[in-house]
Amino acid sequence: MLKKVKTILILLPFLLKNLSAQEVIRKADIYVDLSVEKGPMKPFWAWFGYDEPNYTYMKDGKKLLTEISALSPVPVYVRTHSLMVTGDGEAALKWGSTNMYTEDSNGNAVYNWKIIDSIFDTYIKRGMKPFAQIGFMPQALSTHPEPYRHYWKPGDPYKDIATGWTYPPKDYKKWGDLVYNWVKHSIDRYGKKEVESWYWEVWNEPNGFYWKGTEQELFKLYDYAADGVKRALPSAKIGGFNVAGTSGKGAQQMLNDFIKHCTTETNYATGHTGSPLDILTFHAKGQPSIVNGMVRMNASPHLRDIEAGFKVATAYPETKNIPLIVGESDPEGCAACGMATDPQNAYRNGTLYPSYTAATIAREYELADQYKVNLRGAVNWSFEFENQPWFYGFRDLATNGVDKPILNLFRMLGKMTGNRVKAQSNRMYPLKTMLDSSIRGPLSDIGVLASKDKTTAGILIWNYHDNDEKKPAEQVSLQVENIPVKSVRLAHYRIDDQHSNSYEAWKKMGSPQSPSAGQIAELEKAGQLQTIGTAQNINVKSGKININFDLPRQGISFIKIDW
Repeated sequence: MLKKVKTILILLPFLLKNLSAQEVIRKADIYVDLSVEKGPMKPFWAWFGYDEPNYTYMKDGKKLLTEISALSPVPVYVRTHSLMVTGDGEAALKWGSTNMYTEDSNGNAVYNWKIIDSIFDTYIKRGMKPFAQIGFMPQALSTHPEPYRHYWKPGDPYKDIATGWTYPPKDYKKWGDLVYNWVKHSIDRYGKKEVESWYWEVWNEPNGFYWKGTEQELFKLYDYAADGVKRALPSAKIGGFNVAGTSGKGAQQMLNDFIKHCTTETNYATGHTGSPLDILTFHAKGQPSIVNGMVRMNASPHLRDIEAGFKVATAYPETKNIPLIVGESDPEGCAACGMATDPQNAYRNGTLYPSYTAATIAREYELADQYKVNLRGAVNWSFEFENQPWFYGFRDLATNGVDKPILNLFRMLGKMTGNRVKAQSNRMYPLKTMLDSSIRGPLSDIGVLASKDKTTAGILIWNYHDNDEKKPAEQVSLQVENIPVKSVRLAHYRIDDQHSNSYEAWKKMGSPQSPSAGQIAELEKAGQLQTIGTAQNINVKSGKININFDLPRQGISFIKIDW
């Protein structure tokens, strides 16, 4: 079987160009060798983020955070915007506030940690870690404080969010002291050891709508923030800037300029050469569209953004080995834009979202291997939107407390521990093809990612295509070799229209916007990760087992083997 898989892999780029290839390699032959390790199964996916920090401590927010923390084998990191924004803590789309900084009538700083504590307390209680974003500008410090509070809604121009919180500070010393006092307060509340395990970052997408200053003002902002962090905790880890569209020339120039500033230029805050740079962060987004009334995904820009960030980091000796964090890693760029105003976002409720994510995460491992980088995190920018319509089409993990199919992919990934092992599929597109043109050929991407730990193995298999269209299920033949025991326990988890899918269950109910208590209970059950049948004991012959099953388009199977 392995020889057959290798032959098809060599021919696959040619075959994908020919419609006749559909007959040649209709069935997916997948081969996994548990004896050949490729590298650690780093759970860089166990990072999540969202725009609206005040959802954190609300009813459905706390419920979802509890579920996210439970699915990961390691502590989950959480990133949110607007942690320093002035306001009353009211939650709204693409808005949040903590009111941590105001000034008295004499211009003296007034610090208030009540709301930020309620946010971070929620994380710490669940064993989660803040990926603490130093932003945005408090109203009392902004050089352009009015207008400040925005009231953006889906369908409004995105630029409408950019109000007074996007401007540089009128006093950089006060800005640095604010950061110092925030970190110092965090140590007093949670302890030095805990805060040492966090990551701190300055600002967000300064090459987009989030920054109204110059590049040098941005570097000055960073220097004073980094100095404040390090004065409070020299062992803290800090970086920036989460540029948007990393594969674009402008974004790459800013990232290069930032690294050069941190390594060779004069620090605005200290007067010394260089600024602390413990992590490097950037964003990566795909680009879905509507083609003849159909949603069509595009993973190429997403993966090219990641590759571009890796290339920049590895070009400098000071950054080639530091932790890299993809601060937002998503199919597109606006979580709060629903499908009513942006129909290309209709992928978010069903199985297309998790199948896309599985296919791209597998390629992120490949890219990290290829460039030999320390990929520490890739933030899935999706959470929940409190008290919003059911299945409105937000990019979220749950709706009204009911888990969506995408969350079950992360439950599958959470079962993969130890090291990645050799896994091949005759239907998995090469990395280069996906970078160049995503998955547009006549055949779907039936790919595989596999791991092995001391007494368990996990095999993730997806059937992904950019086009959101129904196709017949396809045959998968899985062979697992070099199993170290004579008998194993096998469970087959599945995400498709019939399994682990609250959205399909909701549609079958008639898509109610006011479901009954009984219906909600049924939806919550449908939103959990489900198996096909029950777990079975299987005899291992000559170190091998063979499994055959059908996998629908946009479906995902996870084979868990225990011994």
